[in-house]
Amino acid sequence: MALIPATILTGFLGSGKTTLLKRILTEAHGQKIAVIENEFGEENIDSDILVTESKEQIVQMSNGCVCCTIREDLREALQLLAAKKRQGLLDFDRVVIETTGLADPGPVAQTFFMDDEIAESYLLDSILTLVDAKHAPQQLNDRQEARRQVGFADQIFISKSELVSEEETEALIHRLKHMNPRAPQQKVHFGEVPIGSVFDLRGFNLNAKLDIDPDFLKEDDHAHHAHEGHDHAHGDHCDHPSHAHEGHGHHHHTDDDVKSFVYKADRPFDPAKLEDFLGAVVNIYGPKMLRYKGVLNMQGTERKVIFQGVHQLMGSDLGPEWGKDEVRQSRMVFIGIELPREILEQGLAQCLV
Repeated sequence: MALIPATILTGFLGSGKTTLLKRILTEAHGQKIAVIENEFGEENIDSDILVTESKEQIVQMSNGCVCCTIREDLREALQLLAAKKRQGLLDFDRVVIETTGLADPGPVAQTFFMDDEIAESYLLDSILTLVDAKHAPQQLNDRQEARRQVGFADQIFISKSELVSEEETEALIHRLKHMNPRAPQQKVHFGEVPIGSVFDLRGFNLNAKLDIDPDFLKEDDHAHHAHEGHDHAHGDHCDHPSHAHEGHGHHHHTDDDVKSFVYKADRPFDPAKLEDFLGAVVNIYGPKMLRYKGVLNMQGTERKVIFQGVHQLMGSDLGPEWGKDEVRQSRMVFIGIELPREILEQGLAQCLV
């Protein structure tokens, strides 16, 4: 049986997750979707669509979608759905997991890698984060969960941008890009998102394409390109409109603790040294490392090495061969909470051949 693709839908309270889900569940797109509601109270989708009074946790929708409301273990719900599909009792093509507005998507994502039984049935496609343009600046300032959700995203949908000015939306886009440069951003209205922007994004595929907006890197390049590895994606010279400026010339601001930085190197990595160093870093800082991904130039192979991780879990894969005229450059992006940037940069530099 082919692996069942799974999508994690996250976003702060009121960001429009339920609206988006209702649309996915009621639209005639010909896909049979199983939704796992990992919600506790707040804004449940079941009020209009689901009858939760039934003893059965799984409810079949009119358009062939399935809904499963969980109050306990996600792993059990995933196993139950996969078992029913295998037995021919339920027919669905993919799974969407809606997390509660306060949830950290990390442990949900890890379920797909740590649990062999789940890994044999499912493929984690991507983490989608909804951001409410009107309330996001405040939520990002006040709530680390909101910042973590942005850090984890493979795709960011900005909702309610019609309620704020163009400048405010641009400032938000800029801020989100500094937190997570690898997630494309898209404005959406009332949950109207083409299904193609939601599914089969392959955010967790170890592919050779490292999704970092090229302009994002350019914007900060002028500050540092003296030495290898210091492509500072986020430095003191950044001036988000949302930051308070004090005095002239030199400004202080409350920086988001979720940040990204990009590391580049032209010399190849020594595989053993790199593995030891990344293993040690992940061991110590794993809980603060949200997502990290890279396309690496390794000594001893003509192929690209693709690596990525979530928290303490890290995987790597051989990608395609380097092209004849292609510059063999390693590029890595790290997204995390108060990451020890200097330690990472120095350590990575010491792993180069």
